[in-house]
Amino acid sequence: MCHGFTGSPQSVRPWADHLAGRGLSVSLPLLPGHGTRWQDMQLTGWQDWYAEVDHALRELRERCSQVFVCGLSMGGALALRLAARHGDAVSGVVLVNPGNKVHGLAARALPVVRHFVPSTKGIASDIAKPGAQEVGYDRVPLHAAHSVRRFFQLVDAELPQVTQPLLLMHSPEDHVVPPADSARILARVSSRDVTERLLERSYHVATLDHDAERIFEDTYAFIGRLSGVGSEEGTAARG
Repeated sequence: MCHGFTGSPQSVRPWADHLAGRGLSVSLPLLPGHGTRWQDMQLTGWQDWYAEVDHALRELRERCSQVFVCGLSMGGALALRLAARHGDAVSGVVLVNPGNKVHGLAARALPVVRHFVPSTKGIASDIAKPGAQEVGYDRVPLHAAHSVRRFFQLVDAELPQVTQPLLLMHSPEDHVVPPADSARILARVSSRDVTERLLERSYHVATLDHDAERIFEDTYAFIGRLSGVGSEEGTAARG
């Protein structure tokens, strides 16, 4: 399970806890440069973030008969690359408001501006539910933003290599990632088993928002349909 850019495992922990509570093995890595202070993230890039989730996947493969990859926001892009690169070692993909592109004119300026301006306003806690809060940086480090822009371009080119069953859930009103990103992912993957769900009551961090329980239940049902989890035989050691 992959968390998002400038965020932390806190944003997806209830999702992970729900699946673990149903008897699944769950790995929830902290991406390098995250969970401390934004200045630490300036020293990391997409290669570091991807290496962390790739390692987590390989560890699960050693003890689980099947592995599913899940991701929120940039974590969705990480999950898609895992699927593209690992093929049959990944049994299915679950995405919530996945990122595919850094939008706007500012994105084009990133290669230059990042050398003069260290950070910009943060993107954490885009949540409709009153009182809910995401633990994330209040600043976006621009070196890291440039890296994630390049990573999105890389993953976009690899989307046709994604063939696994896909469950994609996205919010029509999202102030961080526009619905166009989900539409492009759906149009470019080669998956034939595709399910799309709209999260009408939630903003970007939907895993902490009004539709959270629906995300959790739909994810478990998706995994169960493909793996037999919840059947009479049981499957306690599946990720």
